[in-house]
Amino acid sequence: MRAIITVIGQDRVGIIAGVSGVLAAAKVNILDISQTVLQEYFTMMMLVEISNASIPLEQLQAQLVEEGNRLGVTIKLQHEDVFKSMHRI
Repeated sequence: MRAIITVIGQDRVGIIAGVSGVLAAAKVNILDISQTVLQEYFTMMMLVEISNASIPLEQLQAQLVEEGNRLGVTIKLQHEDVFKSMHRI
């Protein structure tokens, strides 16, 4: 199973490290990552493999929200199927 993670907020040092640290601790593999800074705004999308995660999806979502609060950014994790359904034209 795969999931999509989005991160948006004011750019600052440590955002990628914070997010990837939560994922590594949960045994979630990053398959692809795209990030950019638009003026002072940081945006990132990640495609991650959650099949072998050591914690349930809901717990991972909560941990990412908590890390986002610590970093001052918004982090959302959605199962790939939900993401595809929401963005189908």
